[in-house]
Order: sequence, then C-alpha cells, then structure tokens
Amino acid sequence: MQKILSNRRVFLEGLGLSAAGLYFGVYAYADQPTNEPAGDTDPKPKTSSPAVEQSSVGLNPNVFVHIAPDGWVTIVCHRSEMGQGIRSSLPVLLADELGASMQRVKIVQADGDKAYGDQNTDGSNSVRGIYEDMRMAAATARTMLLAAAAARWKVPVDQCTAMDHQVIHKGGKKTLGFGDLAVEAGRMKVPQPAEVKLRPFQELKNVGKDLPLLDGPAYVTGKAVFGADLRVPNMLIAVIARPPVVGAKATQFDAKTAKAIPGVKQVIELPAPTPPYMFKPWGGVAVLAENTWAAMKGRDALAISWEMGPNGSYNTAEYRKTLEASAKKGGTPLRKIGNVEAALKEAARTVEAEYYVPHLPHVSMEVPAALAHFRKDKGGFCEVWAPTQNPQAARTEVARVLGLNEAQVAVHVTLLGGGFGRKSKADFVSEAAFLSRESGVPVRVQFTREDDIHNDYLNTVSAQYLTAGLDKDGKVMAWRHRTAFPPIGSLFNPNTKRPGAGDLQQGVLDVPLAIPHITAEACEAEAHVRTGWLRSVYNIFHAFAINSFLDEIAHARQKDPRDNLLEIFGPPRTLPLKELGVEQLQNYGASLEKHPVDAGRLRDVVERVTKNANWANRKKLKNRALGLAAHRSFLSYVAIVASVTKNASGNLWVDEAWMVVDAGTVINTDRVRAQMEGSLINGMSQVLFGGVTHKNGAVEQNNFDGVRIVRMGEEPTRIHVEIVASQHAPGGIGEPGVPPVAPAITNAIFALTGKRIREFGVVNQQWT
Repeated sequence: MQKILSNRRVFLEGLGLSAAGLYFGVYAYADQPTNEPAGDTDPKPKTSSPAVEQSSVGLNPNVFVHIAPDGWVTIVCHRSEMGQGIRSSLPVLLADELGASMQRVKIVQADGDKAYGDQNTDGSNSVRGIYEDMRMAAATARTMLLAAAAARWKVPVDQCTAMDHQVIHKGGKKTLGFGDLAVEAGRMKVPQPAEVKLRPFQELKNVGKDLPLLDGPAYVTGKAVFGADLRVPNMLIAVIARPPVVGAKATQFDAKTAKAIPGVKQVIELPAPTPPYMFKPWGGVAVLAENTWAAMKGRDALAISWEMGPNGSYNTAEYRKTLEASAKKGGTPLRKIGNVEAALKEAARTVEAEYYVPHLPHVSMEVPAALAHFRKDKGGFCEVWAPTQNPQAARTEVARVLGLNEAQVAVHVTLLGGGFGRKSKADFVSEAAFLSRESGVPVRVQFTREDDIHNDYLNTVSAQYLTAGLDKDGKVMAWRHRTAFPPIGSLFNPNTKRPGAGDLQQGVLDVPLAIPHITAEACEAEAHVRTGWLRSVYNIFHAFAINSFLDEIAHARQKDPRDNLLEIFGPPRTLPLKELGVEQLQNYGASLEKHPVDAGRLRDVVERVTKNANWANRKKLKNRALGLAAHRSFLSYVAIVASVTKNASGNLWVDEAWMVVDAGTVINTDRVRAQMEGSLINGMSQVLFGGVTHKNGAVEQNNFDGVRIVRMGEEPTRIHVEIVASQHAPGGIGEPGVPPVAPAITNAIFALTGKRIREFGVVNQQWT
C-alpha cells in the first residue's frame, strides 16, 4: 500500500489500491456539502474485477452503483472534475433515478478503466453522451430493489415504488429501507436492459435545479488535491527542457553542471519523438531533483544546443500570408447548394471579408503535472496519479512508452485545475512514467507556466474568406465560405493537409442558412506545430467569422442585425441533410433524429436574448453599443448580446452581457450558469488579447504578461444568463458558450466606433 502525502494538509492512504478511486465525497444536502478525500476507505471494490464485483456485499448491479447493507449508496463518478461540476451533477441524476436521498450518497472518483466505457471528459459529452446510460445504471438497481421488496411482501412488483431511500408498497403502509433490501437484491439476477424502465422525467426530484457544489468546500479550504499536491516518499521532481520547435533534437547539453546544483539528483535524456507526434512525450532533457526550485535551476544549467529541424523556419507573419492566400484560392467543397459562382456573377452587389484567428493556448490555472511510480519489484507495474481528462488514454500511452500491457498500469485521477482539452493529451503522464522507470524512483513531472505555453497543443490558426451575393432588392442569394486551417488530424497523420467534413461540422456545415446558393470549402494548410482540442475547438473561429460577416451584411443592407440574422437563419424548422447541402453530418457523434439542426431553437435564443437586453431601444444608449451573435455547437444553442462602452480616454470596456442557452434537458442549473459565465470570460480573453505567435518555430510568449486573460477588474459588471427550460435531449454545456462571445463583442465595437474587427487581439488594433 502506497502512502501519498499532499502539501495541502491532506493525508491519503491506499490511494486507489483498495478503492475504485481517489475521492470519497459525501453530500450533506441538508447542511453544507463536504468533500473528504479519504483513500483509506473502501466503499466499493475494484470495478475491473467481475469476481470481486459478484462477491461484494450488498447490491452491486454495475460498476456505477453500490448499495450497502447499512443503506449507504455509493456512486462512482467516472468523468474528471475540472471545475465544471460533473461530480456535483452526474451522481444526482443517478440518485434521482434510483430514488436515493442525497444525504446518504457517497461519491467516489473512478480510476482509468475500460469497465466504465468512455471516460474522456471532453467534447462537452459528460451529460449529453451518457445521460440515458447513467439513468439505466441506476434504474437497474432500483428495479432489483423493487423486486426484492415485492418478493418479501408477496405483492405484485408494480405496486411498489422507490423514493426517499426506501421502497414503499402501494398506500404507504409497508416500507423497507434500501439497506434492508441490499443483500436480497444483490442475490438476484441483474435484469436485462429491456426489463428496466426509466422513471417519468417528472419524478426526477433534483434534476434541473441549482445543486450544491460538492467540491466547493475543499476548494476554498485547501483540502482539494490536484496533481501538483501529491507526494510520495523518495519522490523526485522533474522539470524538462523540451525541444522549443516541433521535431527539434538536443545535440549537446551539460549534465555535469546541472548535477552540481544542490538538490539535483539525476539528468536523463528523453527519446526524441517521431511523426506522427500524437500524445508522445516531447523529448528533451529532464532534471530530477529533491524540489522544484532545484530542478529548475538545474535545467537552466544544462546549456542545451538544439538541431531545430524542418519546422525551425516557421514564422507567424509569413505563414499567415500563406494561409490567407489558400483561403482566397479556394478548396474542396464540403457543402453545396445551387450554383454559387453563377449567382455571384449575377449579383447586383457583393459583400466580402477576410477573418484571421491565431493559435490559441489553453492556459488552465493548473499547469500539467503527473506523478508516476514504476515498480520493478512488482514485475514492472506502474502506478500514476494525474489531473487527466482522459485516464484511459493516459493508461494506454504509459503502457506503450514502457512496453507494458495495460493491466500493468493504474491511473488515478486527481482534481483538475481546469483543462479545456489540454489534459486530454497524455504526454505529461507518460513523461513521468518514463522518468520513473529510468531513475528507479517515483517521479512527479512538473510544468512551469512557461513550459505550459511553450509546449501546448494549441488551437489551430485559421484564415477565412467569405463572400455574399445580394440581388437588386438587397436579399442574400449566394453565400461562399472558404476556411483554411491545419486540422488536428495532422497530429495523427502528417499527410493531412486540409480539414475534412468532420472538422467543418463545427460551425460551418450545420449553420441554418435560408439562402438558395451556398458553398463551404476546406482549403489547404500545412501544420508546423502540434494542434489539439481547445474548448469549442474550430467553433471559435467559425462562429467569429460567420457572425461577424452576418453583421457586415446587415450593415451593407442597412438592416437591423437582429432582423438580418433571423431572416438569414430562415423560418423555424429542422434542416434535413439536403437543405444543409451535405451528404452526411457527423453531428458531434449524435443522431440527427435526436439532435436535428433546429433553426427554431437558434431563432428562439436570439429572440430571447435581444428581448432581455432591450435590443429594440439600443440606439438610445450613449457612449455604449450592443452587439449580437448566435451559434449552435455541441448540440446546444447559445445567443449573446454584449455591451461595449467607451470612456473619455477612448478606452473600451465590455461592461455587460446577456446570454441565453438552450441545452435541452439540464441536470444542474447552477453549473450551467457558471459555465456560461466562464465561457464569457474565456471568449473575452481570446478576442481581446489574441493568442500566441511563433518565430523560428518557437512560441514567442512566455507567461501571463504575453498571454493575457481577463482579470477581475476587467470583467463585465453584470452577466445575465437565461437557461431555456426544455425536455429536448441534453446538449453540451462546457463549450457552447464560448463561440458567440468574440463576434458579439466585435459587433458591439463596430456599432460603437464604426471600426470593423476581423481578427483576434482587439487591444492591439487601432481605434481611430
């Protein structure tokens, strides 16, 4: 049993070895929610062992739910908690379906294990992708409890119901607590899915309400355990001098001088990765020391020389020209209706514009860190603790790097101090595993902020060129959208040099347009850096270009931007593939039957948000203007009105914002509201301050002085969020709020100043 110490006064013992996961949280609905990291408890056996599952005392019908004879219900949260509140939401859904009282529910964080199915906390998928599966897991347990009670009472099972942590016979004269039935129910055969019925939605008591934040007290008292908090005996901390350019290799370094730094114990060179880079360790030279400071000083002393390789000539300014030329040239049509080129030739008037969005970094508050302990004495078993969004991918990558099978790797998930997609990649986890094996001791790899910015999987850079053709009455007859960006697919296949339909589903192919002639083209762009998923991914720049261009069309038509938007979206309807002009739509992995492209829902959020913002009277505002944008992403619909003011010194400020989100059925309205507010700040930071630039293949920015985010005093004074009450199938929450933020702000700036913004980095642009 491995003893784990954290530097936040938290003592964890037996972390994940005897329990299914790291955190053992107890809801206390009547009082304040608590979070008691206590790995020495054993509320639920290891879930990957069917034999252990079957021998567990109590009702244990699947890997997510356990009911003990003392009545405690344990729910396993298999998704990572990175501030979005999934540990405070998903278990409530199961408890409601089961009929459990949250005062008697314990929540355990899952390890990385295929027994849980998909664990990648990414793509705003933690509720929308498994909503019914989670309800079925709990409903199965409820079905078995009801059957056990009916058998004991010798009554028909349909006369029994489960609520408030007990089974009740019709009329309420007979009741049995869950604990009273746990052993009997546990002996029953687990019913097949067809035998399990979900509750009517109206019986889910807590779903759709503001719910307590389970981990809130731990956050504010310092008890929460993040990756960098973990320590084990004899552990060394590693910082790594990674190649400054993708594909670069160390040719020379001074290990002797580095080892002379007090506290430095070892210097280890990592293998240089080869394409495709995927989630491989980045290579470079690691300095292992007793503490982070010594490791950093040792790294400074390495005096490394690098062979930069073919990406050493990559420069932002030159590449932008290449990208914009590609967008102008055109590409492969992936959406086509009518004959755009002919319509543009016949147009009485055309409107065209180019938009550019640079590489955007993740900069989550917690930089990557991972602790690994390779145990040669255990036959080559490697145990890992990490703030990972995807523990199964981390397990796979560690096994690959060490040449083990996955059964020889355990990955425990800590809390994440933000992720935004960066921590779906396993590079930092496998770095720790490799160094632990090479050094013979436990190793925690620790990024600095500079490491984080220099070695990110950046959101890709993009250039877009849009053209609209208007007839003599000003009606839009033709729409041509060309988009050029190196796709994430290049990370896995270096020969991927243009986006595909799976990439353009994000905010290009799924936009409802009531226009007779439409094309959307994917243009060539070669990758020179590692790109990856950032919150909202391609939707960020697609929503920016489309909503900005719609505003430009409105101005050209001298039409209210709201009315223009609604006219071009067209009447309320769901759009079949033919009307979208595509043969198929990936639709974020969901069926179009359940999640159609719904112009009515998009119109609805626009109408609601403009009403909330008093849009009709906006022209009466002084030194203040409003901008509007709306976007569908991750199966949800969001519209934003941003207010921008200008003071006597000419400085601009986003002082107020209104947001309306239709995400279908939601579990926890408090977390939805928080995600929308966070999305606004995230989007503001991107559009106001821009992203990173490259010179000679390396990122030029180092820390928050170069990668600015909105600070507390720069936030809007008021953020209004309306959540549309709905029983549509759940959509995403974490990401859909970001894409409309940038165009809402830049459209407001245009309304206020007459200055059209067509690229991110507003503060760097001239106003007069």
